[in-house]
Amino acid sequence: MTQLRIPFNKPTFLGTELDFVRESIANSHISGDGVFTEKCSRFLEARLGVSKALLTTSCTHALEMAALLLDIQPGDEVIVPSFTFVTSINAFVLRGAKPVFADIHPDTLNLDEGQLADLITERTKAIVLVHYAGVACEMEAIMAIARKHGIAVVEDAAHALFSRYKGRCLGTYGEFATLSFHETKNFTCGEGGALLVNDEAHIERAEIIREKGTNRSRFFRGQVDKYTWVDLGSSYLPSDMLAAYLWAQFEKASLIQARRREVWQCYFERLEAWAAKHDVGLPTVPADVEQSYHMFYLLLPSLSVRTALIKRLKQRGILSVFHYLPLHLSAMGQRFGGKAGDCPVTEDLSDRLLRLPFYYHLTQSEQDEVISALCDFEEWD
Repeated sequence: MTQLRIPFNKPTFLGTELDFVRESIANSHISGDGVFTEKCSRFLEARLGVSKALLTTSCTHALEMAALLLDIQPGDEVIVPSFTFVTSINAFVLRGAKPVFADIHPDTLNLDEGQLADLITERTKAIVLVHYAGVACEMEAIMAIARKHGIAVVEDAAHALFSRYKGRCLGTYGEFATLSFHETKNFTCGEGGALLVNDEAHIERAEIIREKGTNRSRFFRGQVDKYTWVDLGSSYLPSDMLAAYLWAQFEKASLIQARRREVWQCYFERLEAWAAKHDVGLPTVPADVEQSYHMFYLLLPSLSVRTALIKRLKQRGILSVFHYLPLHLSAMGQRFGGKAGDCPVTEDLSDRLLRLPFYYHLTQSEQDEVISALCDFEEWD
């Protein structure tokens, strides 16, 4: 069997999305910052407790806005985990920054804050951390280090909408945080993101950067009689039709999260004994963390076992996928001095991690098939 009956991901679709898209069209305002953009922004601000949430065309663009707001200059250094998606750092490299790659914890796969003291220099401008799989980094320790050295923190919370650390929402710790509404995320509009601004002093400039470097937002609020070019910027506004699609999912946020929690817990509970028997690692969620139920992964004993398991699952019509390759070993990472051995935990775990099918529409029978296929696997050498 070669046909993949169970994909790795299916975008969430609840059925009301098209109703709101049609409404946005009827409003005769389908460009940025329409009625549904406003609804989504206010929803995020209220639920998370952030000063300002600005919808963007992608999480990548939200990160680019953060780099502009921090006035990243050539020669500035930005610390980032090697185990992340390229845009976590590329947004800052575009402004001339030098990436400084940090290793990760072997349990949560998050940035190892114990390394920060040795990585910080007089040129360090920011720490970009990633809440992998929606599990929080050690925010108290990271923020204490950042404050001591006067360094900005940017939370890449692409996986972590509604996750919490010691009761506080992720995305509310750093100067800025970014969200993703890509089709693989818990809440989606196909492509989209948001910049979360936690310091009110940055709000006006964030609006300007998002509006092509103009003070157009002030014009629409009646604060100026015309708008003009006042700063660097680009067009980071998503269409209000995309915001309408997203709003349908925000309206049912509790429903989506409850179903994803069921899927995650089913995997964990039914695979726990199997994993222990075969020396397979399951996701670690510390007691003081509330995760977002973004993904479920396995840490297999070796690369060869992972390769064999991917093949066997595919033969059963199931798509499983690995995740990030170490950024410090990429072609660009090596241009900035990255070399084998710099981040040994990342190098090891990236070879062994396998993500299982995980999405809102995954049925119980489909999940049963995935679990059965895993338990039938015998190629452990």
